[in-house]
Amino acid sequence: MKRWSLIIILIVLISVLSSSSGWSETESVSVQLAILLDTSNSMDGLIAQAKTRLWQIVNELARVKCNGTTAELSVALFEYGNDGLPAGEGFLRLVAPLTRDLDLISEQLFNLETNGGSEYCGTVIDSAVSRLAWSKGLNDLRMIFIAGNEPFTQGNIDYQKACKAAIEKGIIINTIFCGDHSEGIETKWQHGAELADGRYLTIDHNQEIKPITTPQDAELVRLSDELNRTYLAYGKKGKAMRERQSEQDSNALSLGQGVMAERAVAKSSAHYVNTGWDLVDADKEGTVKLKEMKTEEFPEEMQSMSDEERQAYLEANRQKREQLQDQIQKLNEQRRTYIAEHMKNGARDTLDQAMIKAIHDQIKRKNLTISD
Repeated sequence: MKRWSLIIILIVLISVLSSSSGWSETESVSVQLAILLDTSNSMDGLIAQAKTRLWQIVNELARVKCNGTTAELSVALFEYGNDGLPAGEGFLRLVAPLTRDLDLISEQLFNLETNGGSEYCGTVIDSAVSRLAWSKGLNDLRMIFIAGNEPFTQGNIDYQKACKAAIEKGIIINTIFCGDHSEGIETKWQHGAELADGRYLTIDHNQEIKPITTPQDAELVRLSDELNRTYLAYGKKGKAMRERQSEQDSNALSLGQGVMAERAVAKSSAHYVNTGWDLVDADKEGTVKLKEMKTEEFPEEMQSMSDEERQAYLEANRQKREQLQDQIQKLNEQRRTYIAEHMKNGARDTLDQAMIKAIHDQIKRKNLTISD
């Protein structure tokens, strides 16, 4: 009897230790990223860098793994410090909540406009902490990146309280001062990061980013266009969302073939999921039941098909998409090697590099990994 009691105690202890020490092999992990951008008059360069490097940042996060499984990514966007925003809310706006819809983030970034204003860092941090649907998983990575160039101390909400409230919820705050390193320290940007276990970084927000052109870019752009043809828009908003996908391709391409190549890579990753309008993703994720859909909800080319024909058509598009995604990822390996060679002596003091430095540092704390 004593022997069985000891075995039971050991089983309970192992169970407790396992649950407190980390994740199980089947547990999913999420990465949540809130970007808080100063959109006052002097920040045109910052917004330009955000537009140009969004897809590179997404691609870096696509490499985050937990036990070999890709972490689920969601992104939120705030703007602050703009006189065109409501004064009663502290001159800030929640542009997009935490979402997996990356085209929405791209669309909203391209819609941002700068205007003179008051930059209340404590207020926008407090809003991000309280209003966003942050996860509670012990191993989830929750990060805020706030970028601007005015004193961190402005506004009615004390930045110290806001930062402490964030870290109490396991939300790390990284501060990016657009200007001189010592000035950012004097104006408390470094202190804000220290209070919430984050990194203090400085950038030259007026530096124009010229993406490195690679031999793979043209083919990646072509494959991206081919990838779009595997998307089957369904439901009331399907057509509009498919047009939005095309518009974000155009926005990326307007910044250069290299930016569009980065977007192509992002579209081939596990993070680019469009269950709300693409029938291939929705069927794969189990968010729709084909037999319960009305005929008019299907894409036009599928409306006259039988149930078996519809399933076969979806499967054919899914397989085609996976082939294209694989081609894009293989080309991206070559592209990354080419870029690494051409950046050996050209490290840039820009938004994307600042964010990537912090991301690499903080995934280590969660025992997550970055795949090669």
